[in-house]
Parts: sequence; C-alpha cells; structure tokens
Amino acid sequence: MTTKQRAYLKSLAMTMEPIFQVGKSSMTPGLTEAISEALEARELIKISVLKNCADDPRELAEIIAERTRSQIVQVIGKKIVLYREGKDDKKKIVLPR
Repeated sequence: MTTKQRAYLKSLAMTMEPIFQVGKSSMTPGLTEAISEALEARELIKISVLKNCADDPRELAEIIAERTRSQIVQVIGKKIVLYREGKDDKKKIVLPR
C-alpha cells in the first residue's frame, strides 16, 4: 500500500464510527470471524480498544490483521483502522494509484 493510498483510506476512516470493541476478553475466535465478515462487506473498518483491555492496541492490530489477512491503515490511541481489498465484483473502495 502506497503512502497516497494510506492517506486516502485514513480520510475515509475519519468519519467512520467503530463497529467493534475489543474488551477484557481480548481477541476471541468469534470476534476474529465477525471482523473478517465485516471486512468482506465493507473493506474498511474501525475498531475501538476499550480501557479494560490489557493488550497494546498496536500489537492487537497486528494480530487482527494477520488473522483476517487485512492491512493496518492506522492505529491512533485506542482506535484501529483496517483495510482488506474486496473481490473484483464486490469492490467498494477504489484506491488512488
């Protein structure tokens, strides 16, 4: 992913609300599956890490990205933004070149 593409995705994510929250139980298989399905449907999602979660948001982002085969767009404070390109027939976001 180029710097320009990352900046574009960050600008799209700015107006988004987090659709998942990671709490005390951290990453469960069910949460991983739900995040993967959301990436399939939306391509770009925002996740909020709650205060009662002991894990570091950056490390958590890397774990989620690896498990869902997605890319980390940014981690700011306790917010994680992930992107996974959709299939050709279901693409919603067109990245700049």
